[in-house]
Amino acid sequence: MTAGTALLTSNEKLAAVERLRDKYLSTPRDVQFRRYLDLLLQRDEQGRMIAKPRLHNKSGDARGIAVVEPAGGGKTSLIHHGLKSHPALQPRDAAHQPWLGVRVPSPATAKSLGIEILNASGYPSVSRSQTEDDIMRKVRHHFKLRGTAVLWIDEAHDLFGAGSKFKVDVFLKTVRNLMQGDGAVSVVLSGVESLWQIASCDAQVTRRYWRLPLADVSPHSDRKALTKVIATYSDAVGVRPPSNEDLIDRLVHASRKRFGRCIENILAALEAAALDNAEELTVNHFAESWGMQEGCAVGQNVFLARHWAKIDLGETQLFGNGGR
Repeated sequence: MTAGTALLTSNEKLAAVERLRDKYLSTPRDVQFRRYLDLLLQRDEQGRMIAKPRLHNKSGDARGIAVVEPAGGGKTSLIHHGLKSHPALQPRDAAHQPWLGVRVPSPATAKSLGIEILNASGYPSVSRSQTEDDIMRKVRHHFKLRGTAVLWIDEAHDLFGAGSKFKVDVFLKTVRNLMQGDGAVSVVLSGVESLWQIASCDAQVTRRYWRLPLADVSPHSDRKALTKVIATYSDAVGVRPPSNEDLIDRLVHASRKRFGRCIENILAALEAAALDNAEELTVNHFAESWGMQEGCAVGQNVFLARHWAKIDLGETQLFGNGGR
């Protein structure tokens, strides 16, 4: 807490935590994604990027990006911020939609995906009695009307799931067709590692997509950055940052080396401190909030256990729902 800062009430601290939740935290990952995104777009005669997909062969095919990272890494927030803030993808008016983001619907079919895209693009209600081909033609036509250059499909691994090879081929063809010919768009796919493992079996996919794997957080290379985040956030909430020497190591392990989970766990600990109206954020606040989330016994709490590094936090847990 900055010297001279007035003491905040518990409610004021809780309000500060909520403001932090709404604030996007930029990292070097944003620069990495922006570099890939820039390569998808055309440039005008002055070299400025414009809201048109860059075509990479004589057939007029666009390229795409496959952003892969295990659950909880923060890739959805990263992509949304990157698209929303890109200077070339700002809408000119209400009718202009340079980029569009959708999440794979359930049940996941090529037809339901097309309907989801049309709904998100502001298209009038679509009859489910229409054929898949009719719907996808409407999608392409509406993209042209709205000036859409980039389509982002989040949770794209759900398109394939445990489907048959035929189902996988149908989805790959559906997405590939959107990237070809007149009215083509660049497609950004985001999902867990299985997305690339399945999609890359198709040579057409590996030729059209750049794979962007987001690296795990390291308690060594990212220690300084995470320490700064905790200090900055603590100051914003009106508490002193923790002094535990091994907190970052415990935090990274508890967050399964996922960046997004690290931030979520820091915010959850700050909320616990705010509820206590504490003057200092401590390891016990991390232990309390993380233990509630994981539903684990005290001996399995990474922030309390002496041999915390030996606690196995695989994607599937014996307790709680920590594998999500």
